[in-house]
Amino acid sequence: MKLKPPFKLNVPMVLTWIRIALIPVVIGVFYIPDGILADHWQNVIACVVFVVAAVTDALDGFLARRYEGWATRMGAFLDPIADKLLVAAALVALVGLDRCDMAVAMIIIGREITVTGIREWMAKIGESGRVKVNWYGKTKTIAQMTAIPCLLWSDPVFGIPVATIGTGLIFIAAILTIYSMYVYLRAAAPFFEEARAARAAARAAAAQKAGR
Repeated sequence: MKLKPPFKLNVPMVLTWIRIALIPVVIGVFYIPDGILADHWQNVIACVVFVVAAVTDALDGFLARRYEGWATRMGAFLDPIADKLLVAAALVALVGLDRCDMAVAMIIIGREITVTGIREWMAKIGESGRVKVNWYGKTKTIAQMTAIPCLLWSDPVFGIPVATIGTGLIFIAAILTIYSMYVYLRAAAPFFEEARAARAAARAAAAQKAGR
């Protein structure tokens, strides 16, 4: 008997897998010896690869929402993981290149892990609507996804200090990261109480049963 794959391989899924495949390139290009690839071109390639990967993130989300049947559970699972791995890999590379402060990188990566845990917990008890993406999180993402390409590129462009701009933006992203995490924690904190979490879970189970 021929086994069927556990997911449908459609365009959004392909884009997500491409993004995952590009993650090692962002770090790996900096391990190429200078005699083979000059520092400037290492910066250019890493920056371009990161931007391409970021574009696939926006594109696969748009296509999954736009075309019926293209939104899959596997895609919904992989998409946020791919995003977080991409950002974490880029930050690790930047810390190694001494272009990003380690504390800033740890704040951003730590926040992603914490918020993912909060969302998983709230979804488990049927209260995921209380930890939806907020304005601070969206602004943080914009600052972060602009800062990282600037820091990967690093070299000035027509006299514009790209690295300095990237450093400023990554610090802004770190500040917004702390505050947005506080907002999520404040929303979830009441449900850390065992009795309240049990009641919420019971309501979610009843609602699910009624919807069948």
